[in-house]
Amino acid sequence: MLTRLFILPAIAVLGIAAQASAQEAKTPYWASIRAGEVNMRVGPAEDYQIAWVYRRPQLPVKVLRLKDGWRLVQDPDGAKGWMNQRFLTRQRTAFVSGKTPADMRQAGDDGARLLWRIAPGNVGLLGDCDAGWCQFELGKRKGFVQQSRLWGAGEP
Repeated sequence: MLTRLFILPAIAVLGIAAQASAQEAKTPYWASIRAGEVNMRVGPAEDYQIAWVYRRPQLPVKVLRLKDGWRLVQDPDGAKGWMNQRFLTRQRTAFVSGKTPADMRQAGDDGARLLWRIAPGNVGLLGDCDAGWCQFELGKRKGFVQQSRLWGAGEP
C-alpha cells in the first residue's frame, strides 16, 4: 500500500510533463493580440530591447516558439519577435492581405452576391473555412472572403 502512494504522485508528475511537451509540439499556431498596446521584444524577457510596439488589438500573429511565458511570434509583415503570453489570445482573427480590396460575398462562392469590398490591412474575426472560403466578420459586416486573401487563415 505504501508503494502505491509514492507511485501515484510520480505518475501525476509524468502526466504534467507530457502535457507540457505536447504544448511545445503544437507550434506553430495562430493567436491574436488581446491588448491595445503590446511590445514585441528581441528576446524572451522584459529586459530585452523593444523592437516594435503594436497598437492593433485582434491583429493575428503566428506563434513559432514558446519559452517561459513568452511567445516568439511573426506578424503579417513577417517581423519576428517575442511577446508576453498574457497579451495574446487564441481567438482566431485574420488580416486582409494583398494590394487590392478583397471581396466579401454572401456565400463562399465567386458567383455569390457581393456585399462589400474590404481594404487590405483590415482585421476581422475569422470563422470556419471550407473550399477556399472563410467566414469573416468585420464590425457589423459578415460574409465570406477567399481564404487566399486572409493572413491568419488555414494552417500556420
